[in-house]
Amino acid sequence: MKMSRVYRRLALTGLLMAAPSAWAAAASAPAPLVVQGEYVYRAAGCFGCHTDHKNHGKPLAGGRPLATPFGTFYTPNITPDAQTGIGKWSERDFTRALREGLDRSGKQLYPAFPYPAYSKLSDQDIHALWAYLRSVAPVRQANKAHDLKWYVPRPLVRLWKALYFTPGAYQPDPKQSPAWNCGAYLAQAAAHCGECHTPRNAVGGSDPGLRHAGTRNGPDNSAVPNITPDKKTGIGKWSASDLAEYLESGMMPDGDTAGDLMAEVIDDGLQYLRKDDLAAIADYVTSLPAVEHAVGRAHKKKKPAAKEDWE
Repeated sequence: MKMSRVYRRLALTGLLMAAPSAWAAAASAPAPLVVQGEYVYRAAGCFGCHTDHKNHGKPLAGGRPLATPFGTFYTPNITPDAQTGIGKWSERDFTRALREGLDRSGKQLYPAFPYPAYSKLSDQDIHALWAYLRSVAPVRQANKAHDLKWYVPRPLVRLWKALYFTPGAYQPDPKQSPAWNCGAYLAQAAAHCGECHTPRNAVGGSDPGLRHAGTRNGPDNSAVPNITPDKKTGIGKWSASDLAEYLESGMMPDGDTAGDLMAEVIDDGLQYLRKDDLAAIADYVTSLPAVEHAVGRAHKKKKPAAKEDWE
């Protein structure tokens, strides 16, 4: 099989993959780099997490609450505002946040920010994502302090990292096809599927025996489904094409639709990926080991958002 264009472009060469936004046209970075960065941004779900949808917040200005068993996290402003966003950050600061889970001052970042997955992004994609974020509209909006349980002080994150965090970019598996590696890269790094679909223990560490097998206590305390190919409790009855269609439209093989959080992931990000990217993710996910683990179902979504409504 020839190496897929997706893997060459996203994981290796970083060529063009999406249409530029109005702000990208005015960016100081080369337009192709900003275009690539916007694609990574969509794949990584940045818009959904860093925008307070329910309170009609401005894109990427932060303030979105994320309820967890450890308390409520509020996502930060990642617009290039110099006072309240990341306008004073350097690209090196940004790279360290994704690669190492440290902020500009060296402070430990809580893993509610999925840097264990983002650490796997390629240098080129991090560079492109940085260029895109520098091109968006700056918004002056102060960050909200997290409202966490008393027993999760920030200094303990260092210990958590020693137990559960292995930094480093994704390394292709030479035993697998280029398409499979493309899907693995997208699912493990950018889309961070395992971060939401894997149960966590009492200290927030992922359970390796239930990787991708779903959890009853996912983000916003919602049930996140089992996406392993188990036929009883997972998606073992789905074909790869069924899954690719779901990732684009939210439509399940039985005619039902994606639940609240996954609907958001699709509407704000995955539906913008190329069909061959989605097919690659589906190939990878359907190859995972089947794990029997029933977790229930998320709430039903109403209607997929149109692509033109994304901005």
